Amino acid sequence: MTDVSFSAPKGVPDYVPPVSREFLAVRETFTHEAQRAGFEHIELPIFEDTHLFARGVGESTDVVTKEMYTFEDRGGRSVTLRPEGTAGVMRAVIEHNLDRGQLPVKLVYSGPFFRYERPQAGRYRQLQQVGVEAIGVDDPALDAEIIALADRCYKSVGLTGYRLDLSSLGDAECRPAYREKLQAFLRKLPLDEETQRRAEINPLRVLDDKRPEVQEMLVDAPLLLDHLSNSSREHFEVVKGLLDDFGVSYTINPKLVRGLDYYTKTCFEFVHEGLGAQSGIGGGGRYDGLMAQLGGQELSGIGFGLGVDRTLLALEAEGVSAGSPRRVDVYGVPLGSEAKRVLAGVVNNLRAAGVSTDMSYGDRGLKGVMKGASRSGARYCLVLGEQELADGNVAVRDMNNHEQETVSLSAVQAFLEERL
Repeated sequence: MTDVSFSAPKGVPDYVPPVSREFLAVRETFTHEAQRAGFEHIELPIFEDTHLFARGVGESTDVVTKEMYTFEDRGGRSVTLRPEGTAGVMRAVIEHNLDRGQLPVKLVYSGPFFRYERPQAGRYRQLQQVGVEAIGVDDPALDAEIIALADRCYKSVGLTGYRLDLSSLGDAECRPAYREKLQAFLRKLPLDEETQRRAEINPLRVLDDKRPEVQEMLVDAPLLLDHLSNSSREHFEVVKGLLDDFGVSYTINPKLVRGLDYYTKTCFEFVHEGLGAQSGIGGGGRYDGLMAQLGGQELSGIGFGLGVDRTLLALEAEGVSAGSPRRVDVYGVPLGSEAKRVLAGVVNNLRAAGVSTDMSYGDRGLKGVMKGASRSGARYCLVLGEQELADGNVAVRDMNNHEQETVSLSAVQAFLEERL
């Protein structure tokens, strides 16, 4: 052996068993809920042209100015590991003319995203998300559907202690005048130099500053909800009414601001207080001008991104399991080389029939291999020893009630399929 050792890069988590089973359960549950709502899978590149994110996310955002993993490839092209999913989805929709078919285009995606941030509990440099986008229809009913879907995703994994914050960011009719009014207010405050700079570039982002001393200064700040255009206000009222009809609880947060520039009208965030400073577990909103900004049609859209990492931490804080799937249904225990050969054939046939099956290897004794069977989480254990082999049978043990019965090798597959 050498003295060399390696560990995962800073801020990049590994998910190993048994936590990886929880991870898969959360991700697959979120994806399944989206597919049940009519969303189809889209697979996106891990990296894109840097200009896509600069233009789509917003050149003045912290994501673009401070947090992107950007590098030049060997062809001299500037590329960036994706920091979020919406811009890439919109690029794909435009490139493949998906917006020329039936609307809305409803897409779901999952995978890793990358932000160069200071790692801490709940904040990673590689973060895992499940996201959806519904593109092509400006309808408040679609906003309510998207929010209710996200709420259902969290409920489906057993999460309960979260809060849904809801607001509206207005539209092109009311935002400019409000922006000027907010800037005038912020210029009178004794803000630090960096916050003053942010106030000039994107004053709404100052409202999202989590520092208590800044929030204290913002108590009397003008609120966008008080300056909505008639159309934005009507849109927001319909969204709230539908969420009430759906039984989705929410809290109006007039200072809610998403970290990306493309959001308009409805915006929302799911918050879990059990996570401390990094309390956001997912969120999203409407983006009515993004497609045109990226070279496509003037079509609206709405979507969300749900953090798988943060959801796992929230479940842990509540002491709740996501209902991780059983690793295998059947576990084979051969006692002897000939038993191993015969049982390997049984295992192979069970797998071919769609029964998840594993078996022990090596030369451990019965006590050791039965520990392995127990750890596998299997419902049934097949024990094949010399006597069973001579009789053409196999012992089938129910790992829940520990009852055991003898079944012929020729009938064991049908026996198990009937009970699983």
